[in-house]
Amino acid sequence: MNSQHRELTYPDPGRTERPYPSPMTDRWPAEYRLVLRKEELAVADPAAAFLRLADSLLGWDVHRGAGLWVAPATPRAAPGVEMASGIGLGKVRYYAPCRVLWAAEPVLDDAGTPLPGQRAGFGYGTLRGHPERGEEGFYAELDDDGRLYFRIAAYSRPANAVIGAANAVNVRVQQFFTNRYFAAAYRLVSDS
Repeated sequence: MNSQHRELTYPDPGRTERPYPSPMTDRWPAEYRLVLRKEELAVADPAAAFLRLADSLLGWDVHRGAGLWVAPATPRAAPGVEMASGIGLGKVRYYAPCRVLWAAEPVLDDAGTPLPGQRAGFGYGTLRGHPERGEEGFYAELDDDGRLYFRIAAYSRPANAVIGAANAVNVRVQQFFTNRYFAAAYRLVSDS
C-alpha cells in the first residue's frame, strides 16, 4: 500500500529526531512509556566502528542480529520507507509494521573519516497492525571526544485493549528486544 495512505497510529511524530548534541531527556509525551538507553561500545577504532554501526542500523542488520526477521528486499532506512519486522518460525510470524520518519547518514571529512560530534541512525513510527503505538529511534553516536555510543530512545503504549491487558508481558518483550539490539550492535562493530 502507498505510504501516503497509511496513517501513523499516534499523534505528533518525529520526537525521536535528535541530532547531536540535542538532549534525549526532554520533549517526550507524558502518556507513553519511555525507554532511554545509552551504552558506550568500547572498541579499538571508534571512528571505523561508528561507520559499521551506522551502516548496520540503516541497513537493518541490528534488527536482524537481534533475532527479528526483516525482508531482504527492505530498502535502507530513509524517510518514507515502510518496513515490518517479524518474530516467529518459518511462515508463522507476527509482523510489526513501521514507517521511517527520519534518517541520518554519517558525516565524513574529505578523507572519508567520520567527524566527531554526530549521530547517525533513524527513527520510525508505528502503523496499523503494530502491537504498540509510538516511535523508536536508533542512534550511532560519535561524541566530541571520539567515543562510540549506541542509543535507543522509544516511547510507546499498547495499541489496543488486548495488548494493554497483557502490558506486563509486553514490557518484558520490549526489554528483551532492547537488550538484543544492544548485543547485536556490539557484535556487529566488534566483527571486523
